[in-house]
Amino acid sequence: MTTRILTQEELKTQLHYNPETGIFTRLISNSNAIKVGDLAGSKTNTGYLEITILGKRYLSHRLAWLYMTGEFPENLIDHINGVGTNNRFCNLRKANKSENAINSGLKRNNTSGYKGVSFDEKRKLWKANATLNGKKKYLGRFPTAELASQAFLNFAKNNYGEFYYA
Repeated sequence: MTTRILTQEELKTQLHYNPETGIFTRLISNSNAIKVGDLAGSKTNTGYLEITILGKRYLSHRLAWLYMTGEFPENLIDHINGVGTNNRFCNLRKANKSENAINSGLKRNNTSGYKGVSFDEKRKLWKANATLNGKKKYLGRFPTAELASQAFLNFAKNNYGEFYYA
């Protein structure tokens, strides 16, 4: 059984998308709770916006891509500024899993305050690591978190291209 993919034509009968604001509004009312002109979407617990169309839930940034390009994205759609609710078309781009991970902020368990930096308890030094093409790269150990961060930033600027995000 194949899953039917939403088309741009179907999407445009259900919603209007403003590429300058990133906001979707309803074009049809299919219940008493939804009226024509209502904002479409609700925030997920992962920080993205989600819209239900024809009984199926879609991430808003993926719908924006479909709406503007006619192409339902096979891979990921990255938010350039890292804000998952900013669905302005100029803030969206195609990305693979690795590129999307590069363009992310600090992880919740980060204790250094710097991306790519952690403390080496055994040596009592700060170490810098990065990932490139799915492989972890050791960048060195440093006396301060700031120096380790600078090593990470230099690596990122030289290797991550447009997906570099400090």
